Amino acid sequence: MIGLSIIVPVFNTEETLNRCVKSILAQGLTNTEIILVDDGSADNCPELCDQWAANVEEIKVIHKPNGGLSDARNAGIERASKQYITFVDSDDFLAPNTFSRLKKILDKHPEYDIIEYPICHIRSSQKEYLQTFQDKEYSDARRYWLEEKAYNHSFACNKVFRKSLFEDVKFPIGKAFEDMATIPQLLKKTRHIATTSIGQYNYCWNPNGITANAKGDEWESLLDSHLKIISEMAFTTSHEQEYYLHVLNIQLYTCLLTGSMPKLANIRISNWRQIRPIQMAIKALLLNLLGIKNLCQLYKIQSKIWRNH
Repeated sequence: MIGLSIIVPVFNTEETLNRCVKSILAQGLTNTEIILVDDGSADNCPELCDQWAANVEEIKVIHKPNGGLSDARNAGIERASKQYITFVDSDDFLAPNTFSRLKKILDKHPEYDIIEYPICHIRSSQKEYLQTFQDKEYSDARRYWLEEKAYNHSFACNKVFRKSLFEDVKFPIGKAFEDMATIPQLLKKTRHIATTSIGQYNYCWNPNGITANAKGDEWESLLDSHLKIISEMAFTTSHEQEYYLHVLNIQLYTCLLTGSMPKLANIRISNWRQIRPIQMAIKALLLNLLGIKNLCQLYKIQSKIWRNH
């Protein structure tokens, strides 16, 4: 039976930490360790972590100076001792038996390097969006990235990883959008990726979080992560062109925030009539007519008009 290390970065989340840990303990797991990484919390989280460790044998605690989410995850990875690892943020929680069911899949398929499972985005009790997947296998990371549109859900939290993937990969310290900088590096090392409809990670949107308040240079960092991938593509397939349009949105917003010239190469979208939603088809048509530099200028003008109204 495979072993699983569950890494929980903790920073000033005393109101949600107990809910998070209780949801992990409700997974019905064996051969598992839970690593709570107290990242220099200034509230009662250090004491709560120690209380959990004193009462639950599987829970271990790391206390460290504040270094951010990436640094906390990296510390947890170094401490992890099991074959597979996963990440749960301390303000999020899991549906019951998610990990026990995923472990059964991994027991049957030890060849899987990564398995991705559904994630529910919760903004309020009335506003939720469940992002789920079909049961599929991929032996080609590029195909997974494009056909599964993995760039739309390049989260670390709703995946279980073979620990050895992280032997020479770390989350970038001090950067927003750290998952997008890390997941592609891990995918380069994978041979088998699976998606499943089983389980559910509940992601609770934090309006005060790092990603929600990212500034221009941080969006440019996100753009750079995508440019490393997209530079290897010829954009001859519809999947590649759809990915280009995803990155185009990031480029437009980056230009708006920074005032810089676009870094993304200009291409022609041949299948713009088939693209949905219709707003993206219009954007693709405008790209063909105007080019990316003029499209960025148009986006800036449009945004200014919206702000003034």
